Amino acid sequence: MSEVTQILHAIEQGDPSAAEQLLPLVYEELRQLADYKMAHEAAGQTLQPTALVHEAYLRLVGTEHESNWDNRGHFIAAAAEAMRRILIENARRKHRQKRGGGRTPQALEPDQVAAPEVSEDLLALDEALTRLADLNPRAARLVQLRYFGGLTIKQAAEVLDISSRTADADWAYARSWLLAAMRGDDV
Repeated sequence: MSEVTQILHAIEQGDPSAAEQLLPLVYEELRQLADYKMAHEAAGQTLQPTALVHEAYLRLVGTEHESNWDNRGHFIAAAAEAMRRILIENARRKHRQKRGGGRTPQALEPDQVAAPEVSEDLLALDEALTRLADLNPRAARLVQLRYFGGLTIKQAAEVLDISSRTADADWAYARSWLLAAMRGDDV
């Protein structure tokens, strides 16, 4: 059993010092995951990768959450999901009326235009991904691991405990289904 797996089991047992031991072992991997996620965000994003890592980590090992991860891969997959949720919450918060969402656009000179604050595509993707999860949970989980987690097909297949060939098929299906859903096609 690896050191990370032992620490994850200690966290599960309620050891308060285990969470402090875990962060240095997984921080670099979480930071790379956050960098990957932030690279896919729209310009003007105010959330920094370090803040994303820390927020996701707190959500995962905070005292109020139950945790039972089998291994490092399972923990990283959970971190990818937590980061996805944080980014979605951030996009929704920025889109609310009090933050300027829903206002009618005004013509501006090109030098007055700022980068967009909300990624409409991210919100549309989240909505479509939620619908896909109802139809095909494994394909939706694969998309989360690949798109939001930055995992390769092989890595995602290992986390999902499926073959790479099955993961390839699910990936092809999910991509075409999500594209159709985001275009507004009847799927």
